[in-house]
Amino acid sequence: MHIALVAGEPSGDLLGSGLIAALKQRYPHARFSGIGGAGMVEQGLYTWVPLERLAVMGLVEVLRHLPELSKIRQQLYQQYSADPPDVFIGIDAPDFNLGLEQRLRARGIPTVHYVSPSVWAWRPWRVHKIARAANLVLTLLPFEATFYEKHAIPVSYVGHPLADLIPLQSDPAAARRSLDVGCATAGLIVALLPGSRLGEVKRLGTLFLDTARWLAVQRPDLSFLLPAATPQLYEFLTHLQAERAPALPLTVVRGRAREVMAAADAVLLASGTATLEAMLLKRPMVVAYQVAPLTAWLARRLVTVAHFSLPNLLAGKELVPEFFQEAATVMALGPAVLHALNDVGARQMLMAEFTALHLALRRDADQQAAQAIANLVETSSQPDAL
Repeated sequence: MHIALVAGEPSGDLLGSGLIAALKQRYPHARFSGIGGAGMVEQGLYTWVPLERLAVMGLVEVLRHLPELSKIRQQLYQQYSADPPDVFIGIDAPDFNLGLEQRLRARGIPTVHYVSPSVWAWRPWRVHKIARAANLVLTLLPFEATFYEKHAIPVSYVGHPLADLIPLQSDPAAARRSLDVGCATAGLIVALLPGSRLGEVKRLGTLFLDTARWLAVQRPDLSFLLPAATPQLYEFLTHLQAERAPALPLTVVRGRAREVMAAADAVLLASGTATLEAMLLKRPMVVAYQVAPLTAWLARRLVTVAHFSLPNLLAGKELVPEFFQEAATVMALGPAVLHALNDVGARQMLMAEFTALHLALRRDADQQAAQAIANLVETSSQPDAL
């Protein structure tokens, strides 16, 4: 059994590592190849190129890296044409994976796309490309499966692995003890998460530090934690703090973003998977999102949903404040964070909403996804199945 997987960013590596572990239970002698990060490699994936070469954010940014991305995709196609896998699983990264899936499917290789592109939010015409590319779509969110069912595309809602991994009740005191930083034992803490990529952090890092400085004036009892996803980001953020906010009671933490959020009383963060983690940890949050100007211009004309953060999308209403592009300012973010800290009644209502969403997403996703893929492989192995 040969199983191919391609993940395009760290969140995809998290999904892929859990999926490989679940697939190994069904196919203990399978070999796994493709592109993934440390988690997938640890589970036995042979990776052709580092995952970081695929982790590019935004329309404009992708254009700059298009020649390299196209070369990698062509190399994968040639490799899997010569050594066909029993199934190919594209994990997220739709602009990279869907084209590869379509070409491999045309050669008779069963294909799965794991994590729905946001076709329900913008560029809805992509659903036709997905239909041509994937024998099966695995979705993490329930409303996504409904969308595909309406378009008669084979789909399985598997839930989200993070909902399985994160307990229904978090323990802020234990997280503070685990972090073992001076500011984490007393007073109120605000976590700052400007992103996990350097491009994101360059756009939001200064804004978040300036917001923290404003908050510290309003509430001198506050302290701040800022996790750095990589050594490069740690160096960048420590220098940025020294230049921008040397007197701020802030600790830059190497990694451990989930523990930082669990330890916090409120979270200021960039839109993305981290907003889902903060929701599952039941942390009040304020969400900001900034991209390249051309990307923002295009998004405003193509996006068809009212919200962009995952808690709000899941709830179908605004549970947490979110600020896009030029609306993300110190005087917008700061008061929103203060409200999250001060309004006890709103906080209790938010916790109840977050708990209900957590339960809806908790479905043993790794096993659900592995079983759906196994069903596809077994069906596809029958004569004329494809």
